Amino acid sequence: MLPRLLALDFDGVICDGLREYFVTTQKTYHQIWQEDSVAMTDGFAEVFSQLRPVIETGWEMPVLLRSLVLGITPEDILSQWHLLREQIVTKEDLDKKFLSNALDSTRDNWINNDLDNWLSLHRFYPGILSKLQYIINSDCHFYIVTTKEGRFVKRLLGQQGITLPADNIIGKECKRPKYETLRLLRDKIAESDLSIWFIEDRLKTLELVRQQSDLSKVQLFLADWGYNTAPERERAQQHPEIKLISLAEFTKTY
Repeated sequence: MLPRLLALDFDGVICDGLREYFVTTQKTYHQIWQEDSVAMTDGFAEVFSQLRPVIETGWEMPVLLRSLVLGITPEDILSQWHLLREQIVTKEDLDKKFLSNALDSTRDNWINNDLDNWLSLHRFYPGILSKLQYIINSDCHFYIVTTKEGRFVKRLLGQQGITLPADNIIGKECKRPKYETLRLLRDKIAESDLSIWFIEDRLKTLELVRQQSDLSKVQLFLADWGYNTAPERERAQQHPEIKLISLAEFTKTY
């Protein structure tokens, strides 16, 4: 059974891009810290992926890799990332917009010069593609709401034969919080009995939605297969208004 309106995050819900995240980050890192050798960062791929849940926006990714190079422990990063990232940004006189643009530019150049290689570093979670096709063929209003650039989402879905109207992929370029996007989608559909589900892999994002009193009817789900930690999944299980959902539960078709 599907709701009338379904909104899904992309990275960590539909697509696993951890390998691409690390390689793009590594390429960007060495543009900024040119004195460090590539070999110096090669060994951080696994721990970087484990720490991916702390990242909220793209500019933080080179800073996360920098923190590992500087010897900051994964435990400290998990427990006090916001403080650590600001300390690094301040100490090394980094500009967040520059970091974000550098990351996007690195990704753009990679796509333009070797699209097949870029695509090869992404994988769709098992059962997701057939579920998406099922949703698209239903009468459900379906949207992807993501902090990834919409054009990247379109490329990745297109490679798998999944086509969505441009208006149904709401990415980083919209420059607004996800709860505001949900509000706009709700108002756009404007059905009195509208049921809305939002499936996301970041608990903080779901908690921000729940703080919006006018969005109290939106049913919230934390994807347990995504970029989140065991403590976050435990918190979701204890939350009266957020449901922890498994990949098997989500990909089941009725």
